[in-house]
Amino acid sequence: MSQQVSSRRAIGLIAKREFTVQVMKKSFVISNVIILAVIIGGIIAYSFFSGGDDEERDVIGIVGSQSIATVLETTGDAVGNPVEIREIADAAQARSGVESGDLAVALVPESAGAYTAITDSELNGALRAVVEGSVQSEATTAALNVQGVDQASLAAATANATVTVDAIDPPDPEAGQRVALSLAAVFILYAQIIGFGMYVAMGVVEEKSSRVVELLLSTVRPLQLLWGKIIGIGAVGILQLALYGAAGVGAGLATGTLTVTGTALSVFAGTLGWFVLGFAFFAVLYAAGGSMVSRQEDVNSTTMPLLLLIMAMFFAAFYSVGDPESTLSNVLSWIPPFSAVMMPLRIAAGVAPIYQIVGTALIMAATTAGLAVVAAKIYQRSILRIGKTVTWKEAFAR
Repeated sequence: MSQQVSSRRAIGLIAKREFTVQVMKKSFVISNVIILAVIIGGIIAYSFFSGGDDEERDVIGIVGSQSIATVLETTGDAVGNPVEIREIADAAQARSGVESGDLAVALVPESAGAYTAITDSELNGALRAVVEGSVQSEATTAALNVQGVDQASLAAATANATVTVDAIDPPDPEAGQRVALSLAAVFILYAQIIGFGMYVAMGVVEEKSSRVVELLLSTVRPLQLLWGKIIGIGAVGILQLALYGAAGVGAGLATGTLTVTGTALSVFAGTLGWFVLGFAFFAVLYAAGGSMVSRQEDVNSTTMPLLLLIMAMFFAAFYSVGDPESTLSNVLSWIPPFSAVMMPLRIAAGVAPIYQIVGTALIMAATTAGLAVVAAKIYQRSILRIGKTVTWKEAFAR
């Protein structure tokens, strides 16, 4: 059997052990069941309490004849300001309804098709357009009837008199959902990279403090142990992230909270892929940091620079959520490890071209490979040093 095959087998066995140990822990199973229940329940509750498809409508009261009611409803739908019509007995009741807030406006008919609009203060732009447009439309219809104009023929003759809007920069109707997906991707990546990076560091320290590492290193080489641990724990992180993403996207699509199916799935896939790259980048550093101490309570002393770097990444990402096309977001998306959070953000916002996704992924992978060589040397130098904490300066100087 070749040395390459033996090395792969050793890494595979260690990775399998790490994966099995993590997923078989009761705390892991229970915590993930609870989190999944919270994700699904939260989305269902949001869908229920947000009112679903119920549309808020301005209420218009009409005194007397309701002939204008249909015109008001049609005009409201046409201008994007749907209205609800209520029949009112008299002007006094109309004024009382407006004063109590039950009515947005009340129409009291006057002579010759005119109306008095009773409001609390003034009509807003959309509602004013609905009311004035409807009154004008009803008056025009009445005048045409008096003149004996065939309105069916008139409608047919003017059917093509329409305006087609050609917007250079049309608004994105899915903008709100894209922002929500961006925030979700950034937050989940933040928690996953920190959490599973610390799992790697604590696992290294646990083996070192219990002297188990000495037994393991009598059978496998340090690099095999290092990569086996990273791959095994990383697989647990991918599994957990996939479960969270599938539960969230599935519940969102099932309840109608999410309607951007293609975007939701691309964000899901992008978040998984960039978690792999981001975790690999930090896992080798967390493993090196863990190898430099002999007690778990000392882990923070060597991993604090990594935590500060991760926090800087995610503060930059949160700052860019509102403007993912900014120069800052675009530049940082090319710089490892910032690209691990900036690219999922830009993918969710729909502003990341294919060449940028591929290019930044290749740069991140190449940087991680180079960093892994350095981290592996630190790991090899420090893993068997028991007692005094090895500083980063000492680790790089040896």
